[in-house]
Amino acid sequence: MSTEISTLLVSSPDVCGGRLRIEGTRITVNQIVTLYKQGHDAEGIADQYPHLTMAQVYTALAHYHANREEIEADLATEKREARLLERQRQDPPTATDADTPVHR
Repeated sequence: MSTEISTLLVSSPDVCGGRLRIEGTRITVNQIVTLYKQGHDAEGIADQYPHLTMAQVYTALAHYHANREEIEADLATEKREARLLERQRQDPPTATDADTPVHR
């Protein structure tokens, strides 16, 4: 039985923030791409996620190469969001900050 390549990647708004992911998993294309950009090859990525098939890993990488600009923009957005969350975690607002009126 053959596998239709287009069925290996899916996106749904209620899983992984709607990001494209490998069907049946919570592993996003962005996660695969991040490892790839860190120097891992497809086999190394599959070693880190032993429940993935080589076809799934290669499909995620093929999608990245076919849509590089879009994926790079999404990765940059993820990075900005992570930095913002980290700053908020390190410097949470104090009770006095919330009580301070803002003058315009």
